[in-house]
Amino acid sequence: MRCANDKRHGAECRSVLAGGALLTVSATVRPRAGRADVKCSGAGDAAVAERMQQVVRLARLTEGCVDSRDQVVISIDRAPGRHERDWELAVVLADRMARGVWQPAGPVLANGWSEQWQLGRIGGHDVANAPAHALLGGPAGLGWLGALTGQPDSAASVASARAWFPLHSGGINDSLCWVEVSVHPLAGAGGDEEESIAAPGLDPVQLLAVRQALAGARHFDGRALGRWRTVVRFGQARFQGNSFELALVMADRMARGREFVARGRLIASGCSGAWHAGRVDTVEGCAPKCALILQQTVAGDRILLPKAWESALAPGFAEALRARGASVALVERIGII
Repeated sequence: MRCANDKRHGAECRSVLAGGALLTVSATVRPRAGRADVKCSGAGDAAVAERMQQVVRLARLTEGCVDSRDQVVISIDRAPGRHERDWELAVVLADRMARGVWQPAGPVLANGWSEQWQLGRIGGHDVANAPAHALLGGPAGLGWLGALTGQPDSAASVASARAWFPLHSGGINDSLCWVEVSVHPLAGAGGDEEESIAAPGLDPVQLLAVRQALAGARHFDGRALGRWRTVVRFGQARFQGNSFELALVMADRMARGREFVARGRLIASGCSGAWHAGRVDTVEGCAPKCALILQQTVAGDRILLPKAWESALAPGFAEALRARGASVALVERIGII
């Protein structure tokens, strides 16, 4: 899908750091040519660059269309303090200015941060004694990004759902990890489904796996393609394997209103070589993952496991879950489960 606004150029936005120095964010647009949609440079600080990329991708969720033709390259001229985040709004605005989404009348100095960029909301700002012309984020200033162009707060149009999956490595770090899918309706149908799905913080291999699983499962729905802009977040971004796929697909289905929501958590383990057919395949680690699930399950939880695990389950596993007030289903296909 191509956005109606095709004015593309370079842009700058400044922000005041905690010590009073000015930070300049520069953004330029160039043909994507198979590269990432956003490339960031954090003045030599890799952690800042990663956070910049995450913020931009999250903040784009509530934009009404997806344009994947170009890459936006964003840089800052000095690294902020390790715990400073007041520059985040300047990065978001520079990205929008470079793509022509917002065209201010003059130079912009902005400070603001958010825990909910994927909702388009700005939580507040930290700068004190800001210049009179500064654009400050928060309830008393710029409360949501849509206000820049006279649009209402679109957070209510974002639907989010979480599901959990077992992370097993055989150590003390074994845990249930959440995956959250947030969707926002697109202005029109069409476009590349995979390009409309962002997963900030994942490496390219993981991102591809996420995109292919969601695009395949939505194909199975029949009329779900080309309708959503999507952001996927994981409670822990560094993991291996594909056993997260069933939890991811179920979170997406709940966010899109295609699945009933459990009273508690939905916990799932499974993958597929054919999500487009709705098939659920087995994954490794049945015994330790089931033991972990049983250990951490509470009343109201709903557990979904591959049908192929049925013969490998420990005796009394299902009964033990039910005794805790949880439910379990062994599934071969997605659908209304």
